[in-house]
Amino acid sequence: MSQTSLDDDELFADAADEMRTDVEASLGEAREALPEGDDVWELDADNTLGALNALKDALDVGDAEDHLRDAKKWYTMGERADAFEDADDLAEAIEEIEDLIEDVEGAREQVGDLTSTVPQLRSTLEDFGEEEAEEESESESDADTDADGDAEEAEA
Repeated sequence: MSQTSLDDDELFADAADEMRTDVEASLGEAREALPEGDDVWELDADNTLGALNALKDALDVGDAEDHLRDAKKWYTMGERADAFEDADDLAEAIEEIEDLIEDVEGAREQVGDLTSTVPQLRSTLEDFGEEEAEEESESESDADTDADGDAEEAEA
């Protein structure tokens, strides 16, 4: 084997190690960018809408998607170059983080839907309560009028 091919093999091994390190680093950064469990569980809010908005903010995946994309990019390059001796752990970690990001984004979307639905529901319930109160007031007023009419007839 010539000196050049030995150097090429060493360079390839170094590049493969660097790719693995880059994938692992990007996966670590993706994990760090995801929200903490307590951030999603414990919220400071005065009302339901405030809680929903705080939850929606807490469910932001931040730069996790970008870091995952970097990890996938370097992983794909390494796989295609057959640079990794054993990359099953990387593939599993990528899939795990990808699934978690999808779950968090799905939850954020559902909270976003509630954020727009709850104020509408509140308004509808308030309108319904006002209509019901008006109907009761009118019924009482009509009953009073009928009672007054009956009393006038009895006097006559």
